[in-house]
Amino acid sequence: MNVSVAERRFAFRAPLRTAYGELRERAVLELQVEEGEVVGVGEAAPLEPYDGVSLDAVRAALERCRPLLEDAAHGDREELVDACWLEAGLPQAVAAVDLALWDLEGKQTARPVAGLLGAHALAPVPVSAAIGAVDRAGAAAEAAAAVADGFTTLKVKVGVGDDAGRLAAVRAVAPEAALRADANGAWTVDEAVAALASLEGVGLELIEEPVHGLEALRALRERVEVPIVMDETAAEPGAVSSGAADGVCLKVAACGGISGLLAAAEAARAAGAFVYVGSTYDGPVGIAAGVHAAAALQPTPACGLATLRLFADARDVPFAPRGPGFGVRE
Repeated sequence: MNVSVAERRFAFRAPLRTAYGELRERAVLELQVEEGEVVGVGEAAPLEPYDGVSLDAVRAALERCRPLLEDAAHGDREELVDACWLEAGLPQAVAAVDLALWDLEGKQTARPVAGLLGAHALAPVPVSAAIGAVDRAGAAAEAAAAVADGFTTLKVKVGVGDDAGRLAAVRAVAPEAALRADANGAWTVDEAVAALASLEGVGLELIEEPVHGLEALRALRERVEVPIVMDETAAEPGAVSSGAADGVCLKVAACGGISGLLAAAEAARAAGAFVYVGSTYDGPVGIAAGVHAAAALQPTPACGLATLRLFADARDVPFAPRGPGFGVRE
């Protein structure tokens, strides 16, 4: 196969403030694998402030995988992904390989990846809208626009100041919406208990990663009633099968691609947790891959895949899986 790697950058419409810092731009690596006249496209989406993995580290890992891909024979996707795990060691790099090979197979067979994954229907995947503004008026305006666009689930970053005020402002303009919050591990257990008590009146559907670590999640779960979803902690060995949280938010990049994500979902569900697919502000290929993976996992709560709308210069992808492949590029 012929192999190429290209960097793509996307500017946020407005700076995005999170518990781990402010984001103004997003960079990802697109991996293309060409077999005959068919090109499969994958995406590596590390986010260093969030996962501690740099773009340069992933680029180097993909270069270590290049000889394996160039020498690959037709049809050995699983063997290639396993070999790249051993060579690269970074899930974000392996995700790019896994996605590119799924996309290639879908295009070669003229089928959507969701169909290859066994999805029973190619209906739209339920998704949540991300509310990024950190002031009350801005958050309310974004929420009202999202509801007008048809979103019935809204997610608001917390742990960034005036959480109760912003969530109350969002609830005022979206009284019927499911409202979830994401703290990115900003709190200790005691802080999380107090924060969630202050947010009780808005009626949270769930809270993502209020604290970091399995023991902290278990301790908090015993003290609050709102469902707790594991996010960043899911990267810890054995975390997804631990039963430490009510739900697990799974991400294509962190799981090493669709294959790893589906395996993690099976483990989480076996431990009694619900699952849904999220995004680390991925590019169009990563989001499309998340949609196809989510289609194979249905039914799930709303998935956090509507994040391309936060960028000034990235076109959206459909939330109903399309093909061939991921349906992003022919």
